[in-house]
Amino acid sequence: MLATDKPSTLKQTPLHALHVARGGKMVPFAGYDMPVQYATGVLKEHLHTRAAAGLFDVSHMGQLTLRAKSGKLEDAALALEKLVPMDILALAPGRQRYAQFTNKAGGILDDLMVANFGDHLFLVVNAACKDEDEAHLRAHLSDTCIIETLPDRALIALQGPKAADVLAKFCPEAPAMKFMDAGPHQMNGIACFVSRSGYTGEDGYEISIPNDQAEALTSALLNHPDVLPIGLGARDSLRLEAGLCLYGHDIDTTTTPIEGGLNWSIQKSRRTGGARAGGFLGSDRILAELDGGAPRKRIGLLPEGRAPVREGVLLFADANSTESIGSVTSGGFGPSLGAPIAMGYLPNAQAADGTTVFAELRGQRMPMKVSPMPFVPHSYKR
Repeated sequence: MLATDKPSTLKQTPLHALHVARGGKMVPFAGYDMPVQYATGVLKEHLHTRAAAGLFDVSHMGQLTLRAKSGKLEDAALALEKLVPMDILALAPGRQRYAQFTNKAGGILDDLMVANFGDHLFLVVNAACKDEDEAHLRAHLSDTCIIETLPDRALIALQGPKAADVLAKFCPEAPAMKFMDAGPHQMNGIACFVSRSGYTGEDGYEISIPNDQAEALTSALLNHPDVLPIGLGARDSLRLEAGLCLYGHDIDTTTTPIEGGLNWSIQKSRRTGGARAGGFLGSDRILAELDGGAPRKRIGLLPEGRAPVREGVLLFADANSTESIGSVTSGGFGPSLGAPIAMGYLPNAQAADGTTVFAELRGQRMPMKVSPMPFVPHSYKR
């Protein structure tokens, strides 16, 4: 949350009145007044999403379109490839891909989703970075591309094992979509952009809706007995259990995609020896780390005992070390596991699964074991 946000300066999403009416506890987040939880509470909201379907308002995130001035999609894809290490040219129509904007030093400016809508690219970026991301795109691509923001659209996420069954009543073709399928669909007669994706580790969908129709569609979905509104608290614990990065915490301008364990997101064509290797900001460092390894890596951690270990806690090689070797970047309680979990960064020498390190907690050293991620297996429909 942003401690500098004041109620008078906070923006509101098109669903703000709905959150208040349903008893949402509103807090400042990325410049917006957002629900951190409802009367159900974070624990029950988390477990409900894992068992049925949870509905999240993510309208604070940025939505943009990218079109080539030539009118050719491949020109827009090649232009975007100057700013991301991913293969956008090979992204098929109706498909979406996870990407990162990188800087000249190889650090991550933001992570985002890129979808091929046939004649243009559709991007979803993080709320706290959306103004900077737009400026970044305009600074580098304005000569060849038309960049348009979509402030007139809300964004919701329906997540959980019953999401497909729920959505089938509003969009009959939704259950046939596969993980990372994306494109325009009619949802209860409303023109929406729908992707089968999300950030909980569960099967689910993200739905972009015109602002003036967002509350009607969201209310209709919430009227389904399997759906509950879910706040930021459970959204964070769900993504942490899924081992997913939170920008500004687990990845930022000081971390490369390789340090962040995001090697899998860089396709062979953009790597050394590939058809379109390099050519993106920071490619020298990122490709060198792909080939030779990074000095540190993002790892999962399981603390001993029941006390959560929060972001910023220092990590040590043993109980008596005076110099830290890393730190926790996200931490909390995992409701699905019934135990505390965390992630952070360690040097390669201490990053192997099963390694014991120590967290500095209230003046004492707590043992933590390096653990593979995700902590809870993903349930995407491949």
